Amino acid sequence: MGEKLDLSLIIPCYFEEEVLEKSVEELLLILDNTRFSYEVIFVDDGSKDETKKIIERILAEDRGKHRLKKIFHEKNVGRGGAVNTGIRNAKGEVVGFIDIDLEVHARYIPSAVIAIKNGADVVVAHRIYKFNLRSLGRHILSRGYAYLRKKLLKIPLNDTESGFKFFNREKILPIIKQTKNLRWFWDTEIMVRAHLAGLSIVELPCLFIRRFDKKSTVKPLKDSWDYFKNLIRFRRELRQEGKLH
Repeated sequence: MGEKLDLSLIIPCYFEEEVLEKSVEELLLILDNTRFSYEVIFVDDGSKDETKKIIERILAEDRGKHRLKKIFHEKNVGRGGAVNTGIRNAKGEVVGFIDIDLEVHARYIPSAVIAIKNGADVVVAHRIYKFNLRSLGRHILSRGYAYLRKKLLKIPLNDTESGFKFFNREKILPIIKQTKNLRWFWDTEIMVRAHLAGLSIVELPCLFIRRFDKKSTVKPLKDSWDYFKNLIRFRRELRQEGKLH
């Protein structure tokens, strides 16, 4: 009871039945080959498929070999809300989350943890894209959003939206209390607020390989419009707080 851990890895889940079991096998194999003491916290955010049953099965079949936890949201609150839940319930000195489709692979986790143990407050994947014509549209939208974010918020970060972020838990807890958007825009908000609070941020270059064997919950045009509206709202909010001029 009360044991301090090196790492709490949060797995936010929403309709992940296609990839969950295989990906968990891969990330546990990687973590078991480090010297870190760790826990894995599954936070299901109201999935309506078999995700919760698969999480239950993973925990049952593990039989206590690993420190595995489950938290189930009764209704969907958003990726940011799921990560916040995990951080608040974590015991690790380092807390982080990774998209369980492993488009940014779990092999980068040890580098992120080491960077924080060496003094960084935040580590975020700077995604290096393996070009694929099928994902060209989303790539262009992503680059366009990054340009607008830099222009509107004046934040010198290359990639705030990647689903691979690790934090010094003690330093990030006050920041998550400030965040208001619990959905996809949470990624932008947490990184901008961390930067404005003076936290040390490391952008870790990571190969990003788009998967086409699973259904995406992203709706490129609608989500891009929502992101733009949230950018404008957030800029206005920061100005009212006196954090942006």
